[in-house]
Amino acid sequence: MVKKNSERYRRWFEYEKDSHAKVLASLALAPNHLQSSEAFQKALELMAHIISARWLWLYRLGVAKEKPSKMFPKNISVGELSTRAEEMQVAWSAYLRKLTDEELAREFEYQSNEGPWYRNTIEDILTQLFGHSWYHRGQIASLLRSVGAEPAETDLIFWTRELIEHED
Repeated sequence: MVKKNSERYRRWFEYEKDSHAKVLASLALAPNHLQSSEAFQKALELMAHIISARWLWLYRLGVAKEKPSKMFPKNISVGELSTRAEEMQVAWSAYLRKLTDEELAREFEYQSNEGPWYRNTIEDILTQLFGHSWYHRGQIASLLRSVGAEPAETDLIFWTRELIEHED
């Protein structure tokens, strides 16, 4: 059975929610003495950035009422990140529930943070968001490893694969 594109994006978002939860858990599990390091604080800022970027696109799409005040929030706790992530994911879930293949193909005009206006399809924007999260989650994993903390395993293949029993 061929999946609709909109179904694929909903599935990817479920993967993203799970991955973000795992990253937040790995941040919370880092020993206290590591959490004051510059690298750990940068990891928190990157997770905050992922969340802010998601909110920015919800704002541009007319779903969120307020534009994020900062794209790289500083001095944020894991608890604050968890709350912000949950709120963001609820809003995205509501948006994606209504997503159709026709909406994915729609051209959308928006103003960048630098000022100029651009046009992309909704599918371009959603694809960018997933790639953006993958990129920054990799940076977070590297930062956590650099201070001796254990990063979350968030590769898509680990989320999608199913164990099968074979009789040899």
